[in-house]
Amino acid sequence: MVSNQLSQARAIAGLAALCAVLTGCGMFGRERGPSTPPPPPSAQTSGLSSESAAAAEEEELSATDLATETAAAPPSQRPIDSSILRSDAPKDYTVKPGDTLWDIANVFLRDPWLWPEVWVINPQVQNPHLIYPGDKLALAFGAGGRPQVGVTAGGAARLNPRLRSSPLDGAIPTLPYSAIRAFLTRPTVLTKEQIKEAPHVLAFREKHVIGGAGNEIYVKNLNAPDKARFSVVHVGEALRDPDDGDVVGYEGTYTATASVVRAADITKAVLSDSARETLVGDKLITADSDTPLNFILSTPPANLEGRIISVVDGTDLIGQYQVVVINRGSRHGVVPGNVMAVDQAGELVRERRQGYFSNPFGKQIRLPSERAGTLMVFKTFDRISYGLIVGASSEIHVADYVRNP
Repeated sequence: MVSNQLSQARAIAGLAALCAVLTGCGMFGRERGPSTPPPPPSAQTSGLSSESAAAAEEEELSATDLATETAAAPPSQRPIDSSILRSDAPKDYTVKPGDTLWDIANVFLRDPWLWPEVWVINPQVQNPHLIYPGDKLALAFGAGGRPQVGVTAGGAARLNPRLRSSPLDGAIPTLPYSAIRAFLTRPTVLTKEQIKEAPHVLAFREKHVIGGAGNEIYVKNLNAPDKARFSVVHVGEALRDPDDGDVVGYEGTYTATASVVRAADITKAVLSDSARETLVGDKLITADSDTPLNFILSTPPANLEGRIISVVDGTDLIGQYQVVVINRGSRHGVVPGNVMAVDQAGELVRERRQGYFSNPFGKQIRLPSERAGTLMVFKTFDRISYGLIVGASSEIHVADYVRNP
């Protein structure tokens, strides 16, 4: 009798633990399917003491936009099974300093952009929306054999939120920050609106023709207080959409940082951190500090297709961790965190007829495109976006295609 009661109690406890794991929501991703509003904080913390509930609520309120957007993502509506896992996927993994979310997704999945499909939250883990060095991740299988990955033990980096200066301190980024840092603070693509509205270098003090670090400049149409800082950008060639020939932006080259010395109708500023010479007419652009360091891994809208229209450093061949510009942006539904497949554009060849080694008048045929790599969008504009090549299996070039994976 006692033995039966003990067995029943263990079964009920095991079922309750399984339910707690399966009720988690997606991290770093908005799952595809109809959205469901997140439960109120009081419902999530009703089982905690008043002090713990207050701390948990503060954690939620102090989280970044990333955590807010990913606080509740409903389960995917399409089947997900073990076929998405790598054949050598480990049963558990301990997060190391220097890891990125992309690295970890690659450890478990064939297609890293499916990470939001498998991530589940353990409600007992502090700040479950982020992953920290020392966290132990475990692979398990839920209902219908659906693979799931979640934190089973938190590392030492998961400090009390009251002690962290920022909710992201210590959390691993989605991508290596060093690869995109300059493109978040130093614009290298300018929109037509930016060029039209941005203040520009009017002249140099002491009759200089070009400027460098330490030189003073006069700026027109700059409304900014003393000590305000701006990126000075030289406007380059126009970027055209290959679909319709429209100008969708301009190449920009960072030249220096300008710090306001005296605000007036004609503002005086001093140059520093020069990368190349500054010229009269160069634009002053406010550094965009709103771009997040962590992104929601997701796929773009169905049937989306675009082209690479520029590579930022001007090289002919594009490899891993190089930044490119694509001709798709927010108006097309593209958002930071979208992952796209990169397909090498097929070459044009002439058909060779039987009996001839070469026929210069033969029909031209476009060869099929071939998968060449993977790209993740990290900054969007109206009709263009920045993307980082996160994987390259073969050569990638300007004019290659980007598609929904």
